[in-house]
Amino acid sequence: MFRLAHISDVHLGPLPDVTYRDLASKRMVGYVNWQRNRRRHHHDGIVDAIVADLKVQAPNHLAVTGDLVNLALDGEIALARLWLETLGEPADVSVVPGNHDAYVPGAFDKACHAWAPWMHGDGVHGAISSTSFPYLRVRQGVALIGVSTARATAPFMASGFFREGQAERLGRVLDETGRRGLFRAIMIHHPPVRGAVGQHKRLFGIGKFQKLVRRHGAELVLHGHSHLPTLHWIDGRDGAVPVVGVAAAGQAPGGHKPAAQFNLLDISGQSGDWNVRLTRRGLSGPAMPSAEIGTFDLSAAVPRSAALVRE
Repeated sequence: MFRLAHISDVHLGPLPDVTYRDLASKRMVGYVNWQRNRRRHHHDGIVDAIVADLKVQAPNHLAVTGDLVNLALDGEIALARLWLETLGEPADVSVVPGNHDAYVPGAFDKACHAWAPWMHGDGVHGAISSTSFPYLRVRQGVALIGVSTARATAPFMASGFFREGQAERLGRVLDETGRRGLFRAIMIHHPPVRGAVGQHKRLFGIGKFQKLVRRHGAELVLHGHSHLPTLHWIDGRDGAVPVVGVAAAGQAPGGHKPAAQFNLLDISGQSGDWNVRLTRRGLSGPAMPSAEIGTFDLSAAVPRSAALVRE
């Protein structure tokens, strides 16, 4: 069995010192939002509690699906690298960027440079850029495929973009890993399903992504961005593919979104007969005790229309 942990939307805080020059951009909107809302519901203690419980579960690998930071300030990006170092060896932690990691022009490149060890594909070294995605890591029969939807957008927008170039590369990776009989887990920040988030937060290229999965196949999609523990299904080449979201890892109890959670996915079986068990764990109250929230069978044999049974 391979145990894959999944967290997203960490939004590490507090913010470093901010200058007027830093705020002469979209960051002004984000800074006001942080002061009015996020700083009350996202703080280090929450993330620390989630990570501590995650490590107790002894996963074989950890997927982090974006939004490590808030305004993509240089100090935030550097702090996020230090935090990644506490999670484990780069070979055991895979990161894809979110829209907050590419908050303003130039931020994406800085994040890719700082976090490169956690975003390199196997056998790949050197600089990371938009053309480095998707990347591929193979661990114990599981293909971890990192897709980037991050790009700087206008104020009040948090859209993601899945374009033709990356789509072509992803198709080739899915074909290659499929021929090898690997379990293919795609990591992406924006949910590749319609209606999962508001229009100003949507992914442009949902149809393109789903067409690829139908044509080339996949076994699992992990995403963040919505700050919700969701489960959708999309058509794949060999059956329905689960699309799993997760609550924000930095969210304190008492907000309008669920308190911090992480996913555990226990993967077993072999090509054509995979078994996947999803367990959600998270904070259950103001005192921040961790608890198991639910366990679900995501096996490929479960049809898209089937109701999930909580155990």
